[in-house]
Amino acid sequence: MKLVMTIISNSDVDKVLAAAAREGYSATKIATTGQFLVDGHTAVIVGCDDDKVEKFYSILKDNVKKRTVKTSGVKSTLSGSFLKQEIDVEEHGAVAFTLDVEDFHKF
Repeated sequence: MKLVMTIISNSDVDKVLAAAAREGYSATKIATTGQFLVDGHTAVIVGCDDDKVEKFYSILKDNVKKRTVKTSGVKSTLSGSFLKQEIDVEEHGAVAFTLDVEDFHKF
């Protein structure tokens, strides 16, 4: 059994969860706070059999997209600094980590 931990852009999370549910995946959605991008992200945790991980990854790939977002540059105490100007940053729709599950119990 595997535990797939994903961090998904809030712009994509509803699409991913709907598609995953249609394919029979159960997920836990956890609100998260990051420190760089301000649009927001959500952590989604899915437990599944080893042979279903790749299918879940294909659901992710089909339902998220990379986008360019504007974010303020590095904070600086220098007045008139160019560091405070907005910059374009490429944001991935999701990142995923797969962990082995040693034990699984429902109580």
